Amino acid sequence: MNVVESVADLRAQCDAARVAGRRVGFVPTMGYFHVGHRSLMERARAENGLVVVSLFVNPTQFGPGEDLSAYPRDLEADTRVAEAAGVDVLFVPSVDVMYPDGPPRTTVHVAGLTEGMCGAARPTHFDGVTTVVAKLFSMVGPCRAYFGRKDFQQVAVVRRMAIDLDLPVEVIGCPLVREPDGVARSSRNAYLTAPERAAAPGLHAALGAAADRIRAGERRAEAIRELVASVVEAPLELEYVEVRDATDLVSLDELAGSFVIAVAARLGRARLIDNIVMEVDGAAVEVDDGVIIDQDAAR
Repeated sequence: MNVVESVADLRAQCDAARVAGRRVGFVPTMGYFHVGHRSLMERARAENGLVVVSLFVNPTQFGPGEDLSAYPRDLEADTRVAEAAGVDVLFVPSVDVMYPDGPPRTTVHVAGLTEGMCGAARPTHFDGVTTVVAKLFSMVGPCRAYFGRKDFQQVAVVRRMAIDLDLPVEVIGCPLVREPDGVARSSRNAYLTAPERAAAPGLHAALGAAADRIRAGERRAEAIRELVASVVEAPLELEYVEVRDATDLVSLDELAGSFVIAVAARLGRARLIDNIVMEVDGAAVEVDDGVIIDQDAAR
């Protein structure tokens, strides 16, 4: 595996792969890799000739008072994980490489999809995400890009950006990865104390209760929102529960077709997000709840 720090080196390796007829798979990350990241790398490895992973804790997507300085980092361990997953190029740029003239004066904003959900609590977050991802897409060039579905709104926003800007990138949303007790894998889970970690499954349990109610015939979105809010208990502090169309994230009144039930909650220092995707066709109900991993998986 090649570890590169410059944009010129990254572009040279991606361009050489495409000239040789190999498709490029790209996984953008902020590091502190866990099994969810590894699943993205492994899928990229299975579907592409060259696999690139970027590792950059992007300051422009953190708002005032958020956890930029405390965000977990472990480059040595991340390098081992990436190499074991078959990554060819690990791109580890500095802030000066990504933003050589300071904070960018050109930013990317995706209207509509960034409103509500995580965008309500973090109003500058998605502009930071789309701007840095647009830069990374420009550096890597034509590719398949892999994102975890835990950040469901982010996947929808980045996909819309790529479509609207005619970027030569196929954005692929990959299954959310869960621990055996249902907790969605996240780098920020490292913030949880033992008692907080014991309470964390309550968020997934609330989603499970919602799925059960829908299987029983409930089709009113407001009833589902109220149910989830009633199930989430202290020390979890519910930030939002949303029921939205799975494609355009329009808020729903009645459940039909494919939709997402998304939640966010504060737990100690951590902000946890989770979701399930469901499809309703008359009385038939399908649920995509992600993938359960083994208890002994790394991080």
